[in-house]
Amino acid sequence: MSAYGLVLNDVFPAFSAMSRKIEMLIFPGFQLLDAAGPIAAFEVATRYCAGAYSLRIVAAVPGIVPSSSKVGMPAESFGGTRSIDTLLIAGGDGTRDAMCCARTVRFVRSFGLKARRVASICSGTYLLAAAQLLDGRKATTHWSRAADLAAKFPLVTVEPDRIFIKDGSIWSSAGVTAGIDLALALIAEDLGEAIARLTAKQLVVYYRRPGGQSQFSELLELTPVGGRFGNLLDWVRAHLHEPQSVEQLARRSAMSPRHFARAFRAETGVTPAKAVERLRAEAARAALESGASSVQVVAQKYGFSDPERLRRSLVRLYGAPPSAWKRRAAE
Repeated sequence: MSAYGLVLNDVFPAFSAMSRKIEMLIFPGFQLLDAAGPIAAFEVATRYCAGAYSLRIVAAVPGIVPSSSKVGMPAESFGGTRSIDTLLIAGGDGTRDAMCCARTVRFVRSFGLKARRVASICSGTYLLAAAQLLDGRKATTHWSRAADLAAKFPLVTVEPDRIFIKDGSIWSSAGVTAGIDLALALIAEDLGEAIARLTAKQLVVYYRRPGGQSQFSELLELTPVGGRFGNLLDWVRAHLHEPQSVEQLARRSAMSPRHFARAFRAETGVTPAKAVERLRAEAARAALESGASSVQVVAQKYGFSDPERLRRSLVRLYGAPPSAWKRRAAE
């Protein structure tokens, strides 16, 4: 047993007796990080909680399965009869061919119906949809595939701007690194927040982006490549609780307020005040979706003078008040 397991099993002894069988489905052309990211998360969680998970990689044809980068991953055959706890499905360009493979779709449907839960990463959602496991359910995928997924599978309610979604026993996530967010959420569901937090810390990833968080960042949208205000916006994002007037921002940029306001709008497409509001609203929304207990505290922490100003900002920018984002934290 590792040192991780020795320490954590003293604190959480009941977990060590549990072993959940997890299978990751891959196929030629799968995205390597879609598979490797979640696998690493479950492997690290098992260091902390010995025996918590057993991992198996499966494919229609056993052997070394080439990823989209041509780097291969070994897999066993997905044939046979067995019980599994969780079926994970990788994404990648290869999903186009995989969803046309009758054997693969049958496997996803058969084991998807038997498993306690099923989860897809990125365009792996297509395989869930092709197996009719998403009919009448909400799902997400990489933002670049969302419109196509919705057109191909009209019975699926596609939400294109979510990190991950849980609808009953079916989970789906956005692209690549969002698979790690999803895996951390599954670990938290199984083993508790403490184990998931330690796993994220060991992986050196943010713990943890809420499922409802946008796939996009206001900072990225406001900062064009080579733009001169990138460092300023980084500073603003780190000091959202402080006053951010045009005069103060102009001084940090070594410009007159008039010249700064004109140059900033020309580069970003919005006024400095609107940019600050968008960054504050994004941070407040993420906090609410993460389960922040008080709208008042969130409003103060992110630079809104009172909850009503926060409410108006969220409604204007995202179409829903703070209470709606708090409800999404429980979905």
